[in-house]
Amino acid sequence: MKKNIKKYSILFAAATLLFAGCKKDYGDLNNATIQDLSKNASQSELNNLVSGTESGMRNGLNFYLDDVSIIGREGYRFSGSEPRYVLDLLGANSATLSGSNFYITFPWAARYAVVKNCNILIQAANNSTLISSAQKKGYIGFARTIKAYQLLLNLNLTYTKGIRVDVANPDHLGPFLTYTNSLAAITALLDSAKSDFSGASISFPLAGFAGLDDAAGLTQFNRALAARVSVYQKNWQPALDNLNASFFSLTKNFNTGVFHVFGTGSGDQLNPVFIPQNQSGEQRVAHPTFATDIEAGDDRLGKATLRTSPAALSGLSSDRDVWIYTSSTAPVGIIRNEELILIYAEANIQLNNFVEGVKAINVIRNGHGLGNYAGAVTQPALITEMLKQRRYSLFFEGHRWIDMRRYDLLGTLPIDRTGDDVWTEFPLPVTEQ
Repeated sequence: MKKNIKKYSILFAAATLLFAGCKKDYGDLNNATIQDLSKNASQSELNNLVSGTESGMRNGLNFYLDDVSIIGREGYRFSGSEPRYVLDLLGANSATLSGSNFYITFPWAARYAVVKNCNILIQAANNSTLISSAQKKGYIGFARTIKAYQLLLNLNLTYTKGIRVDVANPDHLGPFLTYTNSLAAITALLDSAKSDFSGASISFPLAGFAGLDDAAGLTQFNRALAARVSVYQKNWQPALDNLNASFFSLTKNFNTGVFHVFGTGSGDQLNPVFIPQNQSGEQRVAHPTFATDIEAGDDRLGKATLRTSPAALSGLSSDRDVWIYTSSTAPVGIIRNEELILIYAEANIQLNNFVEGVKAINVIRNGHGLGNYAGAVTQPALITEMLKQRRYSLFFEGHRWIDMRRYDLLGTLPIDRTGDDVWTEFPLPVTEQ
């Protein structure tokens, strides 16, 4: 990894490409080196680093979402050119996950590339005499928040194998932390960033942060991410406290939040998760149980549209396309109010505040054409209902596998071929072993 982090720092800071299609977003740093930026970066150079960070966050999204969604049995990725989607990721024919394959090396490297960019931004902002102290706080708070988010995505993949959090010096990388300590370090980063945003001035443009692009809005985004981490830690009251400081609302639009955005402009990037309906060859299809398990009248069935003819590969089949990302420029959610409402439900259920938990569940159910929850008002029953609502509300957004894992329910996921496996975690990339 030492070699890789050095390479990514140069790619991001010098505004060249890690993957194709992002050059415009990085801007022109006039061939600035990391050393130049760390000495006395201008506001324009810092803004370019922010844009590069946002752009880099989009890289490898398709690999990450396919990883967690396939193992979580939300759907299948049928590819005539890449059999490992239906072999390795599902454990077919005694296949296992390999640390040398694209499904871990690509998303892992992409996330750490952004982490490196965040570290450069923090150093550059700290050392700049060309911006105010309030502006410094804004840049640093943004960088720490995004760094925490990127680290969390990699931790979702490797789970008990952990992640490196301290990668600021590529020649002296910090150790791998346990899962528990990794979450604690991510929480500490988010808390530090929250402090940075106090009295900060946001002097840089942000895409995908509509209504949340000032210091107050970024604080709310930061606390939304912190609420997600809190439920992973089973810290239920802190989850509610973080929600109260976020953009969470039982009455706001479900899609209020922060998104990756895409465009067709020169040098921009198209949504890498988009695959047209009814396509042959390359297909992303819903698991058959998505439709068979859904309640009648639930409008979320539209997230998996009927194909004109079923798709099949390697003993697997489906008659529904995944239809979350409906165009090449459709946004991809980072965190939305709908997830926050479900976090509110989960934390309250875990704290035995069943009235509030049911209220939140009903907001979700009613918002998708269903009547109020009519099941047992017990913790086990409400957890089951909450997980069901998460399954359909957050379909193919990267949550189902993690949800089932944290509730020790991976063994309940469907096995469609004899001998297939449901993996608990990915191996570390070979560069880390």
